[in-house]
Amino acid sequence: MFDSVLVANRGEIAVRVFRTLRRLGVRAVAVHTDADALSRHVREADEALRIPSYLDIGAVLAAARDCGASAVHPGYGFLAENTEFARACGEAGLVFIGPPPEAIEAMGDKIRAKRTVAAAGVPVVPGSPLRGGTTPHAPRGSADLREPGLTDAELEAAALEIGLPVLLKPSAGGGGKGMRLVREAAELPEAIASARREARGSFGDDTLLAERFVENPRHIEIQIFADAHGNAVHLGERECSLQRRHQKIVEEAPSPLLDAAARDRMGAAAVAAARAVGYAGAGTVEYIVSADRPDEFFFMEMNTRLQVEHPVTELVTGLDLVELQLRVAAGEPLPVTQADVRLDGHSIEARVYAEDPARGFLPTGGRVLALTEPDGARVDSGLDAGTEIGGSYDPMLAKVIVHGADRAEALHRLDRALASYTLLGVPTNVAFLRSLLRHPPVVAGDLDTGLVERDLDDLVAGAAVPPEVLAAAALERMRALETGDDPWDIPDGWRPGAHAWAPWIITPSGGEPVEVRVQGRASDAQVAIGGGAPVPAALNGPFTLTYAGRTTSFTAARDGHTLWLGRDGHAWALGEHVRAEAGAASAGTGDGVLRSPMPGTVLAVKAAEGDRVSAGQPLVVVEAMKMEHAVTAPLSGTVAKLPVRVGAQVALDAVLAVIEEE
Repeated sequence: MFDSVLVANRGEIAVRVFRTLRRLGVRAVAVHTDADALSRHVREADEALRIPSYLDIGAVLAAARDCGASAVHPGYGFLAENTEFARACGEAGLVFIGPPPEAIEAMGDKIRAKRTVAAAGVPVVPGSPLRGGTTPHAPRGSADLREPGLTDAELEAAALEIGLPVLLKPSAGGGGKGMRLVREAAELPEAIASARREARGSFGDDTLLAERFVENPRHIEIQIFADAHGNAVHLGERECSLQRRHQKIVEEAPSPLLDAAARDRMGAAAVAAARAVGYAGAGTVEYIVSADRPDEFFFMEMNTRLQVEHPVTELVTGLDLVELQLRVAAGEPLPVTQADVRLDGHSIEARVYAEDPARGFLPTGGRVLALTEPDGARVDSGLDAGTEIGGSYDPMLAKVIVHGADRAEALHRLDRALASYTLLGVPTNVAFLRSLLRHPPVVAGDLDTGLVERDLDDLVAGAAVPPEVLAAAALERMRALETGDDPWDIPDGWRPGAHAWAPWIITPSGGEPVEVRVQGRASDAQVAIGGGAPVPAALNGPFTLTYAGRTTSFTAARDGHTLWLGRDGHAWALGEHVRAEAGAASAGTGDGVLRSPMPGTVLAVKAAEGDRVSAGQPLVVVEAMKMEHAVTAPLSGTVAKLPVRVGAQVALDAVLAVIEEE
């Protein structure tokens, strides 16, 4: 075993690898950029070294040399599947904890990968990765094109030969970028041109392949392990069909679709794919399976690294996959045979993302003001209170993973775990995850990769701020102004026979301002929301609210003029808690103000102060986490204020412009 390992990554995966290194008595070394100097993964390492970028191969190797590490663990993302990095580690005398560079190279190009596994007898989707002859094991009538770099006309002809619908995919990358589903022949020319543009911009390579689109597809993957002694096993499957924009949200093991015979067939094919490229280490073979015909499966791609969702495999097999990676990389034989692998119970993982479902899942950010992680669940995370979440990296913050005797128990345990997960300061998708887990098709195991997008309206329904939350925010402000028992210390004092009504304007993040009127002390009040009737309410203790006879407790944190409240997996940001002037109406508050829908960088400013603009006209473009969003004028008028410039960093809800209505 190694004495010292450098982890060339950040966040939750770095922290997770450190956990195994500590258990094995191996010295753990971190690298970090300036922005991550105070991050949790830096504090939990035995030593940490600064690098300018996690993609800087020379800097990572220099850090490994300076700290005396004998091996490098790449985690996932960044350099994990970079052939140049894997080779450079070997040339520098470092062990790369991953597969041989040749295996990464063979599986990194989708066209080459399909050709390789097809030759090994692994079923592939009928499509265009091969030319000349007949694709082994491909259904009759598939287009079989062996050379990449097809012209648009050749690709269009191949798609028609395969049979519509087809899926156009970039050969050089993944993550859903450049993918186009085409159902009609007339759509092909524009779809090809559009897919090429996006592929070229994302990967520097516009080579496309066309595959038959499998209706009602399920995404099922097999975890494999191989060593340098000729041993290879599979550790069962993971169901990853719950996705949005081709990004996984919830993963589970085993799949509710497969039986033992199907698992054995898919596992054997995955092992054959690994052997075909001389694989060693952890890898995942991804298949597409029709929900209507689970006996058929087709190879999609192989990920030559540890997967984000590896914990569910760990919980059903009892194996530490990072430990297996380390032992294989150190030259040891696999400690398990195929006969040793048993799947016990059911495990499900939910990914916590920094995104706002109520705003179309736009990336979010900010500072973690409060963090409570659930007991009775595994949480893989790089967060703690005070962590700054920016827009430079992937929006995944943490993973919540549970195990149960069966799938129903695991679903229930995950829902309860998410209900007790509280993160204040950064909008997340936790409440959406709870809604998804309770969605009837999910409960029934009736999954496919289009389910989330298809039912999205139902899954994000009910996102309005509950009245008790608005009441709690107004009472929190009342309590802050109360200095004693003197009735004259109560805001607005007395009127003959009773307290006066104190009006407050509460502005939920991304929502419309609401007037909340309070009469009495915070501990014994009447609260009227909007034009509604007064309701008895009281705020006591750290943050316990009684509203309309129902008592509940919140987690609370304040950040300037914004109060964050959390409960049952929900988190609400309630901004600008200002006293309303007597007789003021709340309806017009905020009109003409453009606020940033996400923290990020200003890419473009399309107007100037004094310009006349029309409602709906794009004025500012903000980018975060590789997503661009155009912010438009809410009304027609004149640009009165424009405080941002190109290149400026802006926070969530930061004012971008103010429009004066004509």
